[in-house]
Amino acid sequence: SFHFRSLSIALPKTLLFSESEVSILNPVFLPLPFAFGVKGKRLLELFTTFYAFLFVGSFWVVDALCVRKQKGRFDIKINRMATQAATAFSGNIKKAFAGIKRINLDGLRWRVFDAKGQVLGRLASQLSIVLQGKDKPTYAPNRDDGDMCIVINAKDISVTGRKMTDKVYYWHTGYIGHLKERTLKDQMAKDPTEVIRKAVMRMLPRNKLRDDRDRKLRIFADGEHPFGDRPIEPYVMPPRTVREMRPRARRAMVRAQKKAEMQAQGGSDTRKNKKKEVEEEEDA
Repeated sequence: SFHFRSLSIALPKTLLFSESEVSILNPVFLPLPFAFGVKGKRLLELFTTFYAFLFVGSFWVVDALCVRKQKGRFDIKINRMATQAATAFSGNIKKAFAGIKRINLDGLRWRVFDAKGQVLGRLASQLSIVLQGKDKPTYAPNRDDGDMCIVINAKDISVTGRKMTDKVYYWHTGYIGHLKERTLKDQMAKDPTEVIRKAVMRMLPRNKLRDDRDRKLRIFADGEHPFGDRPIEPYVMPPRTVREMRPRARRAMVRAQKKAEMQAQGGSDTRKNKKKEVEEEEDA
C-alpha cells in the first residue's frame, strides 16, 4: 500500500507486478518521470501512483467494454427474435419491433386483445386502462407500470350507429387552406390499425409518459403477431348488456302493439253490439 497526498490505495499481492513484468514495463514507463523533470525521492512515489491510476483506469475500460458487449448481446437477441418471428409472421416485421429496445420489459405481462366484433370505444377504454397500469394495485400516475398490449384482428372492429360514415378525422398539412379529412370508412380501408391507435391515444393523459405507453401498444390488422415466443395472456373483455333496439324504436313498437290490441278489442265489441241488435229485432 502507498499514500500519495490525499489518495490512499492498498493493492493485494496478486495485483503487484512481477519482476518480468517490471522489466517489460520499465523501458515503456521509465522515461516518463524524467520527461516531467522528476528526480530523487519522488521517483518511486510517482511510479507507484502512476501504476495505481493505470490499474484503476483499466477497470473503467473493462467496464465500458462489458457494457458494450452486453448491449451487443441484447441487440443480437432482439435481432434473433425478430428473425425467428419473421418466419411465421407475414406482416411488416420492422414496424412490429420498432422501438421495442427502449422498453424495459422486466416484469411486464404480454396481454392480447382480440378486436373481432368489439366496439371501438369500449375496446379503446380497456386498452388505456391496461397501458396506464390502472388494473394493478401498484398504480401511480407518475410511473409507467402498464403492460404490453397486443391487438389482433383490427380490421374486424365494429362501431355503433352511423359512425362509419359520420365520424371524420381531420388534419392540417400546414399550408393555407389544406385542411384534410377522411371518414372512418375510408380510414378502415386504408389502415385499420390507426383507427384503434387514435382512439387509445386520445384517452391517455398528455404527459411525458405518453410516448412510452404508445410504444407498448402493438396493433395488427390480421389475427397473427410476431410475439409468439413471449408468455402471452389473452385479455377477457368485461361483459356488457347489449340492447336489442334503441329506446325510441322500442317505445314506438309498444305503442303499435297497444293500438292493434285496442283495435282488435274495439272490433269484437262492435260485433257483439250488432248481434244484440239483431236478436232484439227478431224478438220484436
